[in-house]
Amino acid sequence: MRSNESNFIHRLQRQKEDALEYIVDKYLPLIKGITYKVLSPLNNNGVMEECINDIFLSIWSNSMKFSGEPNDFKKWVCAIAKFKAIDYYRKASKQIEITSDKMPLNVEKSAEEELLSTEDKNELIKLINQLEPVERDIFIMKFFLGLKSEDISIKLGLTKASIDNRIYR
Repeated sequence: MRSNESNFIHRLQRQKEDALEYIVDKYLPLIKGITYKVLSPLNNNGVMEECINDIFLSIWSNSMKFSGEPNDFKKWVCAIAKFKAIDYYRKASKQIEITSDKMPLNVEKSAEEELLSTEDKNELIKLINQLEPVERDIFIMKFFLGLKSEDISIKLGLTKASIDNRIYR
């Protein structure tokens, strides 16, 4: 007996291979679409193929847990595909982060970059010095020392609203 639209769930739950073949034929495009949507940022076809295979393995292994109509089966397959793909994405992105942590952080700047950086710093200092003394103090406390508006207002004896307005300007 071959699997068809009406008996494939029952045959899958009895671990009949023709039911799995039927599911692969019927749901592969859907599963590929879901997997591609989640895993495409990784640009790794090997991970996608592995995930798709794992999705079908999960469907096969967990078929006894499914109880419902054939209409619900499609939703069940989509849920398995989505969550497996998310798991694979998390696993792969952790591996990418680990490898990027090993990259040297002390990359030396070129002479041109150093010169531009120095010029930018000098220009910023000139602009800050053009501010009124109170506004200069607020700017330095907020953006260089990282103080909150409440703390600045206490130190300078101004209201928080006044500090926020001066920062906004």
